[in-house]
Amino acid sequence: MSKGRDFKLNFSMKLKVPRGINSLVLSLITVVLVLTLPGLAAQVRVNPSAPELGDTLSVVLESVTSGTQPTVTWKGKTYPMFAIGPNRMRVLLPTTPLDQPGTQSLQVNDGTQVQNLTVQLRDRDFPTQSIWLPPDKEELNGTDYEFDRVDAFKALVTPEKYWKGPFLRPNAGEITTIYGVRRYYNGDFAEDYYHRGVDYAGGMGSPVVAPAAGRVALVGRESQGFEIHGNTIGIDHGQGVASILIHLSRIDVKEGDFVQAGQVIGAVGSSGASTGPHLHWGLYVQGQSVDPVPWRSATID
Repeated sequence: MSKGRDFKLNFSMKLKVPRGINSLVLSLITVVLVLTLPGLAAQVRVNPSAPELGDTLSVVLESVTSGTQPTVTWKGKTYPMFAIGPNRMRVLLPTTPLDQPGTQSLQVNDGTQVQNLTVQLRDRDFPTQSIWLPPDKEELNGTDYEFDRVDAFKALVTPEKYWKGPFLRPNAGEITTIYGVRRYYNGDFAEDYYHRGVDYAGGMGSPVVAPAAGRVALVGRESQGFEIHGNTIGIDHGQGVASILIHLSRIDVKEGDFVQAGQVIGAVGSSGASTGPHLHWGLYVQGQSVDPVPWRSATID
């Protein structure tokens, strides 16, 4: 079966494995590591200070020199920082279940000096499922049009920040598959796969709402070649943060629309590679799928 460019079929399973209590506490409580850069007035704040796989890192630079464009280098990639207040800039960085836990390096360049920092990335246990696909599902490959559109959407990094406060639950249905689940497909372990989001077993036609404010940057329809994702909405929340909601039965928005948190944007369905009605909500930071749960529990401001 084709792996579909980093996308795997999202099949709803009755699997509910709560995240560890210690991890949840770290996600809910703002724990800040403050480091004073030698020879500079600026300070770097990294939150959470003890992240685990799937967490989003918030790196804030205080007392930024006017006219500079600070950057942060993380896992071999360099990201721009964005203004979030007077003399304050921030970048959000992803971690995923495929990362190696342990000491990770972080370089902050404020425009005048580079400072090397370290982050202790903690391991996390992710449950495993065995999926046995029928022949008609096993042969699904998706389309180039579908994957090109989705890849371009995930690569968006808009300087504006559109969201405010914790993200909302996009559907009232029961959670059936959590973030990060690893899978065997027809007996073969999918090495580079993890469940890139949360599945909600909402009833067919039940409302899907925007988890946060943003601009609709992607509308894909099954009839136009979205054979795996099905009917799809992608929302750009700004500053490299984006939501994708798939398998919809109805789409109520169009590309370019600006939506508010809680606004109905579509309805639960079973379009695309789905075995039954459910909503898959994926949250992406800098193009990588992160755990949405901390975003609903605490404010990443």
